[in-house]
Amino acid sequence: MISSFSFLFTCFLLLAWCQTLWGLEKSKPFEFQGQLANKTIIKGIDLLYDEQFDEAEILFHNVITDFPEKPEGYFYLAMVTWSRLAAGFWSPDTLGEYRERIDWTIQVAKSRIKHNVADSYDYLYLGGALGFRGRLELMKGKWLSSYFLARDAIDALNVCYKMDPNNKDVLLGLGTFDYYTARFSGFLKFLTYLLVHRGNKEEGLRKLHVAAKEAVYSSTEAKSMLIHIYLFVEEEYQKALQLADELAKKYQRTPRYKFLQGVSYIRLGMEAEYKGSVLHLREKSLLASSVREAGMWAKRALYLEAVHDLFHGHYGAARSKLDVILKGADPENDPAMIAWPLIKIGVSYDLEGKREMAMKYYRQILNMENGAGAQFLTKKYLDSPPKKNDTFIGF
Repeated sequence: MISSFSFLFTCFLLLAWCQTLWGLEKSKPFEFQGQLANKTIIKGIDLLYDEQFDEAEILFHNVITDFPEKPEGYFYLAMVTWSRLAAGFWSPDTLGEYRERIDWTIQVAKSRIKHNVADSYDYLYLGGALGFRGRLELMKGKWLSSYFLARDAIDALNVCYKMDPNNKDVLLGLGTFDYYTARFSGFLKFLTYLLVHRGNKEEGLRKLHVAAKEAVYSSTEAKSMLIHIYLFVEEEYQKALQLADELAKKYQRTPRYKFLQGVSYIRLGMEAEYKGSVLHLREKSLLASSVREAGMWAKRALYLEAVHDLFHGHYGAARSKLDVILKGADPENDPAMIAWPLIKIGVSYDLEGKREMAMKYYRQILNMENGAGAQFLTKKYLDSPPKKNDTFIGF
């Protein structure tokens, strides 16, 4: 649940060639819109979006075993770690692993470029890895280092695009950069003037839509990016809903997209449909095969109801639901449902005009060992309290 302003520099660009998950005979590539795609890689990507991280980890370790001289396996492993972070599993060890895997990717890709054996995919992985490295620096507030990494990332992605103009996957990174540099203000806007690449919101959205429709490997990430843009930045809720509907149907082992679907319904005032999303989450909890899984779905149902209460001014009711989530806290398996309910309680007090009570909860998140990504939005609210209908109430 990392807020969408941190989606800058996202370049979830997954292109590769590897053998099957179990190390059997290499799977044959199939033709897809003029490009060769590998079914095993597609399966690995889907595992990540369904939050089956251990299974994806096995698959991508096999990629490194079979192709240790290429950057794709290292990049995929970094994406497994990033996905764990995005799911709320923040810890010094996980962050260290993430940096290590990203640096491996950069080192291997640069080595291929140095020895004149690089193809367009090597520049693609290099751009993606540099972009994700810059994204982490941005989250830490290190604007200058983030800027230099972003500049190098865009240079690499542009080389990739020039080498292979039919590559639609590269449009995810280029489109994201176009959109967010156009949205910058203040000091970040000043940094964009240092870049040769100028931001353009409409062009960024166009590229993201092309990637969502035509990219082989980054289609889902482009759709996910667009959901967050339309739901939390542009406030075009019908567009967000269409994409959330599609991904909720495809990825049914995670509550992520069903939750975003429910938030879209709330923002559109579609009460019956919103209640249907809550009911779906509860039914998934009842049908779960483990206590851990049941708790995950049940907490998202309560969390969605709390979001509904906050948008409708029922602050006490929201806190009651959030308190129930916190009483069943599971820091080992579901850390996101600790920090994020806490920030929502803080928001509820801010919206009631009780700033000191709100600050108490925000500070509690900053002092947590695992803030599950909520600390970034918390810092924003410490500087300036949220207003009624703040889009991030729905995050």
